[in-house]
Amino acid sequence: MKHILCFGDSNTYGYRPDGLGRYDETIRWTKKVQRALGTAEYQIIEEGLCGRTTVFQDELRIARKGVDIFPVLLETHQPLDLIIIMLGTNDCKTRYKASAGTIAKGMEQLANMALSYVAHPSNILLVSPIHLGKGVGEEGYDVEFDSASEEVSKGLAKEYKKVADKLGTSFLDAASVAKPSKTDREHLDEEGHEAFSQLILQWIKEKGKK
Repeated sequence: MKHILCFGDSNTYGYRPDGLGRYDETIRWTKKVQRALGTAEYQIIEEGLCGRTTVFQDELRIARKGVDIFPVLLETHQPLDLIIIMLGTNDCKTRYKASAGTIAKGMEQLANMALSYVAHPSNILLVSPIHLGKGVGEEGYDVEFDSASEEVSKGLAKEYKKVADKLGTSFLDAASVAKPSKTDREHLDEEGHEAFSQLILQWIKEKGKK
């Protein structure tokens, strides 16, 4: 049995763009991957939380700082064969004033925490999240972001790839296959969950061949 930990934010949790809670097990990318792989040889462990950041403290919501909880989850879910980390969207919020390079340093901290829990660095997958949609910070959408946030989100892939190359981990860009929903300009819709699940599934299968 291979155990795969998926550590992320609302797009790993499966938050619905219409604000009506969480997508069910037929829609979430984590569950789609689980069904495709089957339960005989793989276990997908969902650890997504709305508002989670890499290293920033959210004064509005408790326990959103990824580096605080990640070590606990790494120990809780041992043994782990693969670790997927997809964070960074919430780090783009205006109050953090963080560049893509700064956010990548937070991702690097998480990756370093994970290194001792897998057999090889390539068994850690760093995923740059989908881009924030144009106008995401406008009234009626999510005012915690602005146009600068949009640009920062577009720069994450380049910076995360640098971290992956430095540490020898794997890397994927979620924005290469998926876009934010037009409904809220921030979260994956059903089509996005499907497209992203296929990207992850392909990576897992390729890992299995090596």
